[in-house]
Amino acid sequence: MDLGIKGKRALITGGSGGMGIEVARLLKQEGAHPFLTDMDEDALRKADAAVGGAAGVMAADLTDTGQIARLKERLAEEGGCDILVHAAGVTGAKGDPLEMTDDDWMEAWEIDFMSAVRLSRALVPGMVEKGWGRVVFVTSENAVQPYADEAVYNAAKAALLNFTKCVSMPYAPKGVLFNTVSPAFIETPMTDGMMEKRADELGVSMDEAIESFLKEERPFLTLGRRGRVEEVAPVIALLCSDRASFTVGSAYRVDGGSVGAMNI
Repeated sequence: MDLGIKGKRALITGGSGGMGIEVARLLKQEGAHPFLTDMDEDALRKADAAVGGAAGVMAADLTDTGQIARLKERLAEEGGCDILVHAAGVTGAKGDPLEMTDDDWMEAWEIDFMSAVRLSRALVPGMVEKGWGRVVFVTSENAVQPYADEAVYNAAKAALLNFTKCVSMPYAPKGVLFNTVSPAFIETPMTDGMMEKRADELGVSMDEAIESFLKEERPFLTLGRRGRVEEVAPVIALLCSDRASFTVGSAYRVDGGSVGAMNI
């Protein structure tokens, strides 16, 4: 299927991670020009090689407005930005919600929520000028199905989901469509770390840690396994495309059935 994005320029945050790399690959296959950003320059160079050569890479801290401004300038040098895929994020501190410190809450808030607001503020006006743009935020199952020990992450992702709906209303008539994709328990360095820690705590293998986690913590995950970035990235790519021209303010779950409720 031709997604109709040949020549479009796409910024992908979290670009050195598995999700970012896979999205970049798909967009490049469709003729778009992916530009990768993340915190680590060396990791970005490796990601660039894995993609087969992106339109560019730049290390940036997305909690820093000055660095976002420099990222915007760099993108302008490359021809601007038509598509924003915001996949950067952290799970943050875990534990009793009332034992989380202000710093714990603010870390997740700044990285998982405010970075999306600041990027939108910087890049969407340029899309409006062109009369065409796509913004896809990667949220999480946690946005609608919270887990007590991940309260700081839940709150930030729920806010991002709400923000997406709000900002989609005034900007869709201007040609810029905002949507979200909500994965659950995908094979990434983030969940690898979670499962390695669990395996150490329980004194079991990684596979046994995953199996017990699914049984005890994710009973609605019908498929009974971790998902793969290759199963999430195509949904993101579709929402970046001209084919998704009637999809606005939506939340697409790619969660293996992890969310038990019917409503989003």
